[in-house]
Amino acid sequence: MEFSLQSSRLWEEVVEQTKVAKEKGIDPLLWALQVSSSLGTSGIALPSTELAHVLVNYICWDNNIPILWKFLDKALMMKIIPPLLVIALLSQRVIPSRRSHPAAYRLYLELLKRHAFALKCQINGLDYQEVMESIDATLHLSEIFGLQTTEPAILVVEFIFSIVWQLLDASLDDEGLLELTEEKVSRWAIKPQEMEIDGHDMYDEKNIAYRERLQNFNTTMAIEIIGQFLQNKVTSRILYLARRNMSSHWVSFIQSLELLGANSAALKNSKVLTSEALLELTSDSRIFLSRECKTSSRQKFHAVMAFGSLASSVSLCPGASHSDLWLPLDMVLEDAMDGYLVNTTSAVEIITGLTKTLQAINGTNWHDTFLGLWVASLRLVQRERDPIEGPMPRLDTRLCMLLSIMTLVVADLIEEEEGAPTDETEYGSTNHWKEMKFPRKRRADLVSSLQVLGDYQGLLAPPKFVVSAANQAAAKAMLFVSGINVGSAYFECVNIKDMPFTGNLRHLIIEACIARNLLDTSAFYWPGYVNGRINQLPYSVPAQAPGWSSFMKGAPLTSVMINALVSSPASSLAELEKIFEIAVNGSEDEKISAATILCGASLIRGWNIQEYTVQFITRLMSPPVPADFTGSDSHLIDYAPMLNVLIVGIASVDCVQIFSLHGLVPQLACSLMPICEVFGSCVPNLSWTLPSGEEISPHAVFSNAFALLLKLWRFNHPPIEHGVGDVPTVGSQLTPEYLLLVRNSHLLSSENTHKDRNKRRLSEVASSSSPEPVFLDSFPKLKVWYRQHQRCIAATLSGLVHGTTVHQTVDRLLNMMFRKINKGSQSITFVTSGSSSSSGAGIEDNSLKPELPAWDILEAVPYVVDAALTACAHGKLSPRELATGLKDLADFLPASLATIVSYFSAEVSRCVWKPVVMNGMDWPSPAANLSNVEEHIKKILAATGVDVPRLSAGGSSPATLPLPLAAFVSLTITYKIDKTSERFLNLAGPALESLAADCPWPCMPIVASLWTQKAKRWFDFLVFSASRTAFLHNSDAIVQLLKSCFTATLGLNIAPISSNGGVGALLGHGFGSHFCGGLSPVAPGILYLRVYRSIRDIVFITEEVVSLLMHSVREIACSGLPKQKLDKLKRSKNGMKYGQVSLAAAMTRVKLAASLAASIVWLSGGHGLVQSLIKETLPSWFISVHRSDRDQGSGLVAMLGGYALAYFTVLCGAFAWGVDSSSSASKRRPKILGSHMEFLASALDGKISLGCDGATWHAYVSGLVSLMVGCTPNWVLEVDVDVLRRLSKGLRQWHEEELALALLGIGGVGTMGAAAELIIEHFDS
Repeated sequence: MEFSLQSSRLWEEVVEQTKVAKEKGIDPLLWALQVSSSLGTSGIALPSTELAHVLVNYICWDNNIPILWKFLDKALMMKIIPPLLVIALLSQRVIPSRRSHPAAYRLYLELLKRHAFALKCQINGLDYQEVMESIDATLHLSEIFGLQTTEPAILVVEFIFSIVWQLLDASLDDEGLLELTEEKVSRWAIKPQEMEIDGHDMYDEKNIAYRERLQNFNTTMAIEIIGQFLQNKVTSRILYLARRNMSSHWVSFIQSLELLGANSAALKNSKVLTSEALLELTSDSRIFLSRECKTSSRQKFHAVMAFGSLASSVSLCPGASHSDLWLPLDMVLEDAMDGYLVNTTSAVEIITGLTKTLQAINGTNWHDTFLGLWVASLRLVQRERDPIEGPMPRLDTRLCMLLSIMTLVVADLIEEEEGAPTDETEYGSTNHWKEMKFPRKRRADLVSSLQVLGDYQGLLAPPKFVVSAANQAAAKAMLFVSGINVGSAYFECVNIKDMPFTGNLRHLIIEACIARNLLDTSAFYWPGYVNGRINQLPYSVPAQAPGWSSFMKGAPLTSVMINALVSSPASSLAELEKIFEIAVNGSEDEKISAATILCGASLIRGWNIQEYTVQFITRLMSPPVPADFTGSDSHLIDYAPMLNVLIVGIASVDCVQIFSLHGLVPQLACSLMPICEVFGSCVPNLSWTLPSGEEISPHAVFSNAFALLLKLWRFNHPPIEHGVGDVPTVGSQLTPEYLLLVRNSHLLSSENTHKDRNKRRLSEVASSSSPEPVFLDSFPKLKVWYRQHQRCIAATLSGLVHGTTVHQTVDRLLNMMFRKINKGSQSITFVTSGSSSSSGAGIEDNSLKPELPAWDILEAVPYVVDAALTACAHGKLSPRELATGLKDLADFLPASLATIVSYFSAEVSRCVWKPVVMNGMDWPSPAANLSNVEEHIKKILAATGVDVPRLSAGGSSPATLPLPLAAFVSLTITYKIDKTSERFLNLAGPALESLAADCPWPCMPIVASLWTQKAKRWFDFLVFSASRTAFLHNSDAIVQLLKSCFTATLGLNIAPISSNGGVGALLGHGFGSHFCGGLSPVAPGILYLRVYRSIRDIVFITEEVVSLLMHSVREIACSGLPKQKLDKLKRSKNGMKYGQVSLAAAMTRVKLAASLAASIVWLSGGHGLVQSLIKETLPSWFISVHRSDRDQGSGLVAMLGGYALAYFTVLCGAFAWGVDSSSSASKRRPKILGSHMEFLASALDGKISLGCDGATWHAYVSGLVSLMVGCTPNWVLEVDVDVLRRLSKGLRQWHEEELALALLGIGGVGTMGAAAELIIEHFDS
């Protein structure tokens, strides 16, 4: 703002008065009193912004003499002019002219030191707003920094930042360094706009030597003042606000400051500041959050909420130790091993997000983070190193997680850092410059973590079937270190068991990391990695044998070669690519052979290239239309043999899980749908002969594809399962539409996935099959079946009209199924339970099987099964005839098993069929081993304290099952347990278990007893499956199981508190009869992870978990601190003075309990349950009145409880939404988090009455805010500014000024002003 002196007589008089005082040499104090009096008489409010302009204009430069500077200083001291405005005005006039007026620059710097740091009195003035607006107009702050605001406190931040930056650029310019900056010029007026001409020579400025000395002194002094701004407890925090909210400007500022610190000659002359000290000031990004104020006892608890290093954990089943940091990861990894879970989201994405969450919240470095990943993955493998038999994922899936998924997670985390943008404009406002300055550290931390991993010998012992692979990895390293180059052919020809090399799982991990370019062969030289060296090969190099090396050299695909390639995994991408090329362009037989090879060992045990194997298989499932194709039918028919080989090859439980872990389930489903559509529409009048001699028909291809497709979602469950709030659970989303939606999202996000390695992989696979979105409407036959399937589950079967094509198909199928009955003299009529009836007369056997497309048959199957079941219920069919007929139907079209499952599932849920007695005459009897099953179930559940109802009472109560369930189990036990039947039993098995679990106890034990007679080697698996259903009809049993999880994890079942607990106690060693001479009790965590998906009413879990968490806190406090220490702690003013070790241990246990609680809630209900917890359960809990704990130390219990809930809440939110905004789930966060923060603010405002203990509430709020500020700052940015201000006000009322300040400090531009004012009020003493 410029003022014309001619426009105001008053200011002319002030100038004249000043001129007279100058000439007469009047004392500056007297001059100041005279000016103040005259202005007061004229009604001018003081301090006066106009007077500041007048005086600065008068001095610069016509009256640049010492006495006038004294006048100016006295006016500042007398507060008749605003100091900040004077500094702003002088910076615009003096800094550009500092060379021609070095003495004036020196005086300016002195005024700066005297007045720029005294901010408190200046922001409390009545003219605060006017002064800051005048400063903005003078320095153009809003224009330069791009913050269009008139909030005075924000202008204070910009002003302090601008003054320091002007000094910095001026100093760089003085030392000739400004041109070395990226901008080359300053954004500030640091150089004169016009040619400088020497003015009055009152200070002997013509003395060049003197001027140079003064200029050099000024430069040093300016740099020292910069250091003061960075050191001062007020201005350093204000500059932190600039760092947080003006990041792009801050980056440029810091780069210039580093340039000055590294190259300044003037800085070397300073006696108060060194180059190292200056650089250290810029590197401390935590100065704003330092705790220099008076710290309350509650705040001291923040210090013990950190765990520490992971490195002290060395055993498989440790007690509560630092390794328990990763308990959520252990639970997620174990949960992924559930054979009934087929996830649409890549395990790489899930674990990467979880890792970043735990790393942020636990505050671990990347060395400990990577070590935690490896240890958790190794525990996963060791937990089931000798798995039981049964239709469940085995060791292959666990090794896939360790050696493929985990290395891909690590690769993504490292690429995230090394591929980070270097342009500061790509960084958000929450990024610190320090994080951009020292990238590429994660790779070094990976190396150090793998080196330390060698100390975990108990975890590294390889399971039996991977001993050979581990030894081979060790042998390769040994030979490399010894300088012996043999190539892969040597290992293909030599039996590694006969060689003197001993490897472990670390050798396989290192090999997997090298394959993905995370490490190089220098790892072979790590101490202890190989045991010595050898001078020559133990065996001579053999002649060339069939294997990958000879294949790559051009050997043909003979049967011997094919068997060799099927049985051993490819070692490189080049080998896979050659096989894939043959599968695409080879002859028919070569395509089949290549498909067989891809589905062999390379898929199951090719951990180093597994992600490519699954991609190639998925791409082959969607072959392109040949350029010369002219047929009217689908081109897929020509690929039938290869497609069938692929489908059968990946149908095992382990293979499906491997595809699921790699995130390819949506694309796999998208590939299977057109196959089902095409082959299900074919009349079975063609066939294909495989090289093995096996003949397949369209029905076979369709059935295999359809069975695999149905495994990819819980097709036998109702469409809506235990939804929570307005968010359905993950399980209920697994529908064909949802699978296609996820697959299409990979396409839509392809343009934005270049920064995400995992999404890039998925996008490439999706694009290779079809670059366009795919919808269920593209498959009309499948859609018709799916709608019928939904109707069948939702309502009683009806709608069969006599004389229609469907009715005729029903007749033909019934005749085929029950031809022996119909051969009698009298035909049998089957009356359906619906509105229709069907009868059939005997016809010749050779015409019984209808030559119909599979879709037509599936449309009729529900009516067929309904008619057969009704006939059995009316005594017209014996149970044996019913089972035989259903088996004939399933043999004729194996895909019909899916519709049979669908029908039986619906009918059991309707409870309209009478139970039948499993007496061994009409129906099979479980009596032979029912009591044995009962005893084993009791053993399995022994660790939980859950009572198992008796299954039998001396034979007085015969075993019964509902008719549909009895029919279904009778059908399933007619199947042979072989590879051919496996893929259909894998479809029927989970449905049978789900069906039996929905029926009253003891239906599932009865089913298990019947099946154990059929498959004795599956006994352990079947009994364990039966034991799970003990929880599904009794919510009290679920609560008891949850309590057992907490008790085991925290080691509270045995005193003292230091007794074993942790991950080992929670998840144990898996289950099975291979331990200690009999079936051992199953760890409670394993039981819960295998049970929770079947809990229908999952909502009650949140309240129970919160209750158990608070109960655990009381147990921890009472067990961890002796009574004497509790008494001392209660009387002590400083809560940490007594029992520091015990208190820290108690807090560690509290965090462990909260971590377990959060993991249970997140896994049980996903986003929906977390939303319910934060929006409903927690507010209700705080409002409700709870029974007071009257034991000694109850105040401590209340406080620990508050911190436990805070940690629990933040973890739940972080699991659901992530700590940043990279996931799609994070879009839900602002609404839910905002609601909870509004609740907190309203309670602090006194608008909501609370029923909980005040200490609990205080600890919860302060703990929650501390965690958000320190671990999830992005969350704070999403909270309404007004809510943050109210929270800050409430915290200040509790004397939590530092925490209130920290909250405002990261709240974005909206709270920057409030934060600045709080800094000045609190620290400017």
